Amino acid sequence: MKVAVFPGSFDPFTFAHKDLVDRALPLFDKIYIAIGVNSSKKGLLDFETRKAAIEELYSDQSKVIVDTFTGLTVEYCKNVGAKFILRGLRNATDLDFENAIAQNNLILAPEIETYFLLARTGLAHISSTIVRDILANGGTVKTLVPSEVLGYIK
Repeated sequence: MKVAVFPGSFDPFTFAHKDLVDRALPLFDKIYIAIGVNSSKKGLLDFETRKAAIEELYSDQSKVIVDTFTGLTVEYCKNVGAKFILRGLRNATDLDFENAIAQNNLILAPEIETYFLLARTGLAHISSTIVRDILANGGTVKTLVPSEVLGYIK
């Protein structure tokens, strides 16, 4: 079985994240959307709320499992039997950053491969950081965040 982990903070989960998962579904038998827990970070949404929002978004998709984790992504991959890490690339800066992480992950766990998907045109400008900034300044994010997730944002 081909199992992938899509790790991230997903604070909040955006249309760009959704597009990446949706495009990866035909490639894998199971995709874990793995919300990395960093208790020292204060986010927009708490971890359980993020998990509930993404679960609602994928409630009709049996191939998607939403979970939280702490520690190294490669260790989480080993725990769930994943041989692939799924990551999105919006631009060259993302490529440089993600490549360094992927190379180090290969040293830590050579049996786990990272797959990169390029952001689709029209979605590369979306990031959770930008969504949080817009919300903090009273703007609307309905074109950036799925309605299922938007319902969890206060």
